Amino acid sequence: MASSSGNDDDLTIPRAAINKMIKETLPNVRVANDARELVVNCCTEFIHLISSEANEICNKSEKKTISPEHVIQALESLGFGSYISEVKEVLQECKTVALKRRKASSRLENLGIPEEELLRQQQELFAKDQFDSLDKHTQWGIDFLERYAKFVKERIEIEQNYAKQLRNLVKKYCPKRSSKDEEPRFTSCVAFFNILNELNDYAGQREVVAEEMAHRVYGELMRYAHDLKTERKMHLQEGRKAQQYLDMCWKQMDNSKKKFERECREAEKAQQSYERLDNDTNATKADVEKAKQQLNLRTHMADENKNEYAAQLQNFNGEQHKHFYVVIPQIYKQLQEMDERRTIKLSECYRGFADSERKVIPIISKCLEGMILAAKSVDERRDSQMVVDSFKSGFEPPGDFPFEDYSQHIYRTISDGTISASKQESGKMDAKTTVGKAKGKLWLFGKKPKPQSPPLTPTSLFTSSTPNGSQFLTFSIEPVHYCMNEIKTGKPRIPSFRSLKRGWSVKMGPALEDFSHLPPEQRRKKLQQRIDELNRELQKESDQKDALNKMKDVYEKNPQMGDPGSLQPKLAETMNNIDRLRMEIHKNEAWLSEVEGKTGGRGDRRHSSDINHLVTQGRESPEGSYTDDANQEVRGPPQQHGHHSEFDDEFEDDDPLPAIGHCKAIYPFDGHNEGTLAMKEGEVLYIIEEDKGDGWTRARRQNGEEGYVPTSYIDVTLEKNSKGS
Repeated sequence: MASSSGNDDDLTIPRAAINKMIKETLPNVRVANDARELVVNCCTEFIHLISSEANEICNKSEKKTISPEHVIQALESLGFGSYISEVKEVLQECKTVALKRRKASSRLENLGIPEEELLRQQQELFAKDQFDSLDKHTQWGIDFLERYAKFVKERIEIEQNYAKQLRNLVKKYCPKRSSKDEEPRFTSCVAFFNILNELNDYAGQREVVAEEMAHRVYGELMRYAHDLKTERKMHLQEGRKAQQYLDMCWKQMDNSKKKFERECREAEKAQQSYERLDNDTNATKADVEKAKQQLNLRTHMADENKNEYAAQLQNFNGEQHKHFYVVIPQIYKQLQEMDERRTIKLSECYRGFADSERKVIPIISKCLEGMILAAKSVDERRDSQMVVDSFKSGFEPPGDFPFEDYSQHIYRTISDGTISASKQESGKMDAKTTVGKAKGKLWLFGKKPKPQSPPLTPTSLFTSSTPNGSQFLTFSIEPVHYCMNEIKTGKPRIPSFRSLKRGWSVKMGPALEDFSHLPPEQRRKKLQQRIDELNRELQKESDQKDALNKMKDVYEKNPQMGDPGSLQPKLAETMNNIDRLRMEIHKNEAWLSEVEGKTGGRGDRRHSSDINHLVTQGRESPEGSYTDDANQEVRGPPQQHGHHSEFDDEFEDDDPLPAIGHCKAIYPFDGHNEGTLAMKEGEVLYIIEEDKGDGWTRARRQNGEEGYVPTSYIDVTLEKNSKGS
């Protein structure tokens, strides 16, 4: 796509020319960029249309060059005949401009300077040392290239730091989740984490931009700058060597010239001496002959130096011509090509710099669209419903408080029969009152104080069973009435309540496995979730068992592929896992059935309580016990006073320490020493006292046995808001 768009740009009219035409035509009108682009496209399409038609006309005329006449015929054939007159005027103007240019090129002919003088001036210009200027210019070009490379490097560092900061920001606000329970469930949280993921992808695209710039622009610039320096150094060295060689030739020519000049002067002196001696009558013949021989010698040496000077001069002229017409122009041309290649490389790097950013724009747009979709996915009603489902306990609201009539004790002057009748009615009202209060569970929030007078004796406290098999505690009318009266008149003792609560928790067992510490609705959800997970694990183990059986059959049919007996341990392990998972599923399903049964029973009991509250008299068994089930009356043996003392001792005994958490044994411990508590691996205990720094933690079993265990042998989980076990 990048290459095709580049070709389209090359085939369009220059936008600068279009903008100039628009400005000249409409100086007071502002044209939008889209309109300018439309004008450029229309002009391009018009030129393509005229060119195609002119090409067809040229081919029909069996011509190889499209002439102005072909263009005019194309305009006429396409229905643009009204433009022909203007086209001819423009053609004439173009011809006039071309003629002026040709005349300007021949100005040197009109200078009046002979060709020899022009050649001499050219040689003088070339004689000047231009390598300093070229050296400075080429060095400036390389410095500019390296400066742009430094700019790209800093831009890459900015992109990398930006991407790194974005990733750190995402990592900071996207905490690690160790379990599925911590995963965000609300649509606002999910949308925020989706936005963080999109932002992380956006940071990745910034890294892609940095990598693309580093590889395509910065790396290429640094390699090219190194090659450019090497090439520039080579060309300048070649120029300097050529100049040095020309200087050497000139020195040789100059030396031969000076030697020739000196020998000529010596020959002239020898000639003058010979002529003087020859004209002198007193000179001997020997002196004249000697002067003549000296003249001949100097003349011969002058001739030899002349020939040498002529040869050196010819050699220098040839080297000088080669230097200025061949070597130097070639070096200059190479430097020019080098500088042009540098400019082209900069242009390519500019384009690559922009392309690196343009390539990631579609992906960045998708990231931004993902953020917008995440924002649209926020559903406030769904979040509110999640809050409701998360904190829905499943408990029924407490019943209404009945009216308690205390005015019947005022009228003491009535007859015995009336008093007896009022006592009987008061007994019925008290029974009804205590039933309503027991239903509201208000007796759990107070404790029996020390009796100030001989108290009423509770008659029964026993366990009853519901139709679904679960057990619950039921009280007769007298113990509940007795407890309620003591709560109203005495000072409550909170430790006794903790003792009672702790006793129930010990009977119920650890709250980790069956989620009994949670409200019914939340417990049901947790159990259902665990059953689903166990079913998925069971399906995986079953698939693995089927695969092992198939592999075993293949091995039995083809013994060369493997030993069937080698799969037996894995099959046994898989079967054990399947049995274990089935047992776990059965156990959790039993707990789930219990929770669902209690939830349904609680609704039935609430409905029955509401009905009984509207009835004038309460339900009472012959033995005096009361049950919440409207369809079942619990009839147990009469309770003696001894049971009341046991119930009373439960409130009066000193309270054990409350549990502040739980622990699981990592290793077995014998516990032979006094004060220690033996435990098995995997056993769950209650924590009642933390490690004080001595390496021992005080724990308690479900049966109430307490002792110290090594802190390093257990995995402790403390409950911050624990009020007791």
